[in-house]
Amino acid sequence: MSFRETLEQAARAAGHPLTDTQLDQFGTYAELLLETNRNLNLTAITDPDEVAVKHMVDSLLVYNKERFHNHTIVDVGTGAGFPGLPLKIYDPGMRVTLIDSLQKRLHFLEQVVKTLGLGQVRCTHARAEDAGKDPALREKFDVAVARAVAALPVLAEYCLPLVRVGGVFYAMKGSRYREEVDAAHHAVEVLGGKITEVRPVQLPGLEDHRAIITIEKVRPTPKQYPRKAGVASKRPL
Repeated sequence: MSFRETLEQAARAAGHPLTDTQLDQFGTYAELLLETNRNLNLTAITDPDEVAVKHMVDSLLVYNKERFHNHTIVDVGTGAGFPGLPLKIYDPGMRVTLIDSLQKRLHFLEQVVKTLGLGQVRCTHARAEDAGKDPALREKFDVAVARAVAALPVLAEYCLPLVRVGGVFYAMKGSRYREEVDAAHHAVEVLGGKITEVRPVQLPGLEDHRAIITIEKVRPTPKQYPRKAGVASKRPL
């Protein structure tokens, strides 16, 4: 099958059918990703069918209309744009901020945004710890998302400071998600959050286990968090 056929079938099987326009946009995104990846390490996945399923469709598994549509979303440690850009393509009404610490990756993302004609996407060059201290970003977002960035206790310190009270942080996790959840309860509580759902998800055609962890922001994050760059990973809460 072609990339487009694989993507169309997998997205439909995952409960997120795509329009022709969205399929075109995802196709252009994949072409830019694989072309740029020859010179800049964006992804270890280079088979187009795997890109379609393991990057594009996987990014959509976190989506629910009530939380995302017409809301402000921050994607922390976005890398090659996952999950933020696929979510934006799927629901153009979102206002998305992509945060990454590597300027070269952000140049790539800006190229994708421009080529696809996506509005209301901001590419921000920052470490997550610095973003969480920035008054322009701290507790300004309805939703934070992160995928394959760090262990959950560390990731919570990166992401919860960016979420407004009443908002939500979605952590997209792989096969060891139960261990990560068990280890994260204290950190989440300290940072003003509460784990409210652990939802196992599965990608079409794959047997691996993964889950979406839902963390509600129930009170403001104490001012001392996030700590300075590198501290959270060395000394998780």
